[in-house]
Amino acid sequence: MARVRIEDVAAEAGVSMKTVSRVLNEEPNVSEATRERVRAVVERLQYRPHPSARVLAGRRSYLVAMLYDNPSSNYLMEVELGVLDACQAQHYNLMLAPLVYDAKDIVSKVESLVLQSRLDGVVLTPPITDDAALLARLDELEIPWSSISPTESNRRIGVVVDERSAVAEMVAHLVSLGHRRIAHIKGHAAHGASAWRLAGYRDGLAQAGIAADESLVIQGEFSYDSGFDATNRLLDLPDPPTAIFAANDDMAAGAIGAICERGLSVPRDVSVCGFDDTPIARHIYPALTTVRQPTREMGRLAGLELLKAIRDQGEGGLVTVPYTLELRRSTGPRRT
Repeated sequence: MARVRIEDVAAEAGVSMKTVSRVLNEEPNVSEATRERVRAVVERLQYRPHPSARVLAGRRSYLVAMLYDNPSSNYLMEVELGVLDACQAQHYNLMLAPLVYDAKDIVSKVESLVLQSRLDGVVLTPPITDDAALLARLDELEIPWSSISPTESNRRIGVVVDERSAVAEMVAHLVSLGHRRIAHIKGHAAHGASAWRLAGYRDGLAQAGIAADESLVIQGEFSYDSGFDATNRLLDLPDPPTAIFAANDDMAAGAIGAICERGLSVPRDVSVCGFDDTPIARHIYPALTTVRQPTREMGRLAGLELLKAIRDQGEGGLVTVPYTLELRRSTGPRRT
């Protein structure tokens, strides 16, 4: 069967090839009725633009990269799927670029990636999203970038959640169950999210009139193993906590593992909750109470805002998405 050409789509839709190109690239100056007609023909004929032809016509590579260094594979998978959703909808290709966020050569590595692959733009994930030197170099190279959960100073294009308020609500939930000895396993120190979630934890305690006890705050790394180790340290305290809020689901899963290994029960002996609502939250036992940030949707929105900036220079903005508390079986009343 002969390959369907853009000329075939244009003839069938009764428009010019330039109009078809504008519709495929989501460019302005095309009426909604024409867009719908062209899209219908594209689907009916199963037309797929040839990548090399698009590059030559638009002087773009139609390729963006997602830059990441995060120990939570669950989180990254959800973000990646969301960015991929956005790219596929706009006929873009996605490259995954693993990095070491604190490597001395991270800026030069990204610069080489951008130039060699002729990237049209990049999506940045925490903690890379807050690398000031990298952001400055991307600006110098005039490469559009979109951030997921950036800190206040880097909030230009991307997507955020009010993480501080979310955690305060989670602490209020634990307090409502009678808990007063509430511990917190912090996330990686380089992540802006770690600071917000720690602040939310302290806000929640203050709002409940509970004095902060720094012995109940343990450093983690956003990984299962760090949650496991931190929980063992908490359980070894003379007066251990009756509830633990971990800064992500992977560490919360590690906390449940450590508790159960000691012959204790969740939530009868210790309640545990996390943050993100990645798949592990629903797959472990007991199912994890957690803050749901729509991670896949955040990836999709970050991708869409980036593509707006690429297509319409100066466009693209910061999107705030809502959170919800997912109350499951890992939290329960304090044992008396």
